[in-house]
Amino acid sequence: MIEISGASVGLGAIDEKWLANPVTREMVNTMRRSRNVYQFPSAEQLSFRLEMGANTVEAAYALSQSGVSFATFYDSRCNERFWNLTPKGGFRLKNGVEPAVALNDIFRNGRMYAFECATAMVIVLYKATLDSIGEVSFNRLFSNIFLWDWEFDEDLGISWEVPADYFPGDVRYFKNPDVNPLHMEWQGENVIDMGNGLYFGHGIGIRPAEAILAGLNERRKPGADDTAFLMDEAGRPAFRHLAQFSSRAEANRPATDAVRNRYVTVTFGDSVQVF
Repeated sequence: MIEISGASVGLGAIDEKWLANPVTREMVNTMRRSRNVYQFPSAEQLSFRLEMGANTVEAAYALSQSGVSFATFYDSRCNERFWNLTPKGGFRLKNGVEPAVALNDIFRNGRMYAFECATAMVIVLYKATLDSIGEVSFNRLFSNIFLWDWEFDEDLGISWEVPADYFPGDVRYFKNPDVNPLHMEWQGENVIDMGNGLYFGHGIGIRPAEAILAGLNERRKPGADDTAFLMDEAGRPAFRHLAQFSSRAEANRPATDAVRNRYVTVTFGDSVQVF
């Protein structure tokens, strides 16, 4: 069920553009058919949630087509016109470079970049945020953007939980508990839910769950008993917080509002910390 300002709404109250898009239509139908009540303070908040979900799927698709490569942390590389490469394989924004320009360069000049799958997930969520709130707000919020593993700015606000329902744009994790110790890079796969039963994993492309599970199972140790599986947790950014920086909300924002530039790190896999 969907509620806006405490009132239940039907399809007639949903903007037709969201019903015409297969990704957002799936999101709307999941909300409407759920036992869970999805409450939004305004129609604009619902629209932002749908837009951000669709933009996450679009960003994942764009990254899959960008030419970026998979690499371990210590073999990571970046376009050093925009980023400083740290000894641990992180990308730190260069002084004088706009965050939106540097982030978009990953998608425009992907062959200059290589990173592992956790960093890829955060990049996708940053790109979805950029496309949802615009360059001005993005540059202000993420002026110290740093890309490495599951480290992210507090304003992005990724949190993990076992949700009542799953949506396109969710970050999920396929775990391989009996991975071959000689190939620990296959201990699991971070993915973006693309909708319609498909998932994007950095380095493996866009595939159905069955194909990802089969690929992980092929990388198990000899005599393995435990199959790979899709974990229940889903990662999502702070939609309601980010919505206030959309173009419509920004028009009414006092110029003196402070912006946070603190980072948090989440470990996903064997242990999950929720922020």
